[in-house]
Amino acid sequence: MILLKPGPWTCTRGLPLYCSTVAVPPKMKRPPMLLLDEVTSWEESRIVCRKTFQPDEWFFQGHYPDQPIMPGVLIVEAMAQLGGILLLRKLELTGRVPVLLSIDRVKFRRVVVPGDQIRLEAETVRLASGRGRVQCRALVQGRLAAEARLNFVLTEESRP
Repeated sequence: MILLKPGPWTCTRGLPLYCSTVAVPPKMKRPPMLLLDEVTSWEESRIVCRKTFQPDEWFFQGHYPDQPIMPGVLIVEAMAQLGGILLLRKLELTGRVPVLLSIDRVKFRRVVVPGDQIRLEAETVRLASGRGRVQCRALVQGRLAAEARLNFVLTEESRP
């Protein structure tokens, strides 16, 4: 397991901002929309993260209350967050920020239920001027739960 050191991102008081062990850039998501817990592996073009979905998560309350399941769109959102962090790390000196542009080849293979620990994997497929493509997978107990190819546009970081 790799515990990340603070990235170049800081919150308004100059302190590193984390959700568990993931260093989160200030312009990215915040809880409850941040769907990542812990980065377990990080290489040049690949990142692996873990997220445990607790039974009291906000989205389980109304998504099939008698038999709660993780909304598929939020699984894709978690993959997009991880892919964005992977691309952002590669772009940290360029002043560009990855923004989700399109989602291709999405397939859901099994449901994710309260208490499941999901392993998210993202791998850079292509990174060129103005665009980035990432292949993502979500696994539960080693079995594929979802996969998608995510395309990002690399925008100039806006100034406050």
